[in-house]
Amino acid sequence: RDFRQIYPRPGWVEHDPEEIWRSQLEAAQEAVFHSGVEADEIAALGITNQRETTILWEKSSGKPIHNAIIWQCRRTAGRCDELKREGFDAVVKRKTGLVTDAYFSGTKVEWILNQVSGSRARSARGEILFGTVDAWLI
Repeated sequence: RDFRQIYPRPGWVEHDPEEIWRSQLEAAQEAVFHSGVEADEIAALGITNQRETTILWEKSSGKPIHNAIIWQCRRTAGRCDELKREGFDAVVKRKTGLVTDAYFSGTKVEWILNQVSGSRARSARGEILFGTVDAWLI
């Protein structure tokens, strides 16, 4: 199922997590309907998704605190450049095996925690969870 691409600014790309949920629920319902089996006969299902799309949500409710920031969003490219200038690129590479790039989730999480009022404190208290789309859907 399709859902909207949201472009708040040039180079920024988001999805509404609730739209993702609805699209996946509809797809699953349609698949079960056309399968000829009852839902309670299904033992497992698989999920594939854009692995670097980042969602933060409330632990208590499961509600997202911000739109999902998509893998191709470049809003944190400047922050990545700062980290490189400050010498953190080697640290990131050593600890994660990844290069410092806005493609990956770390600076997206930081951006959301800096932009959504109260979210950093809530995260420190364990009230906010982070994951990719599959983690949030489950």
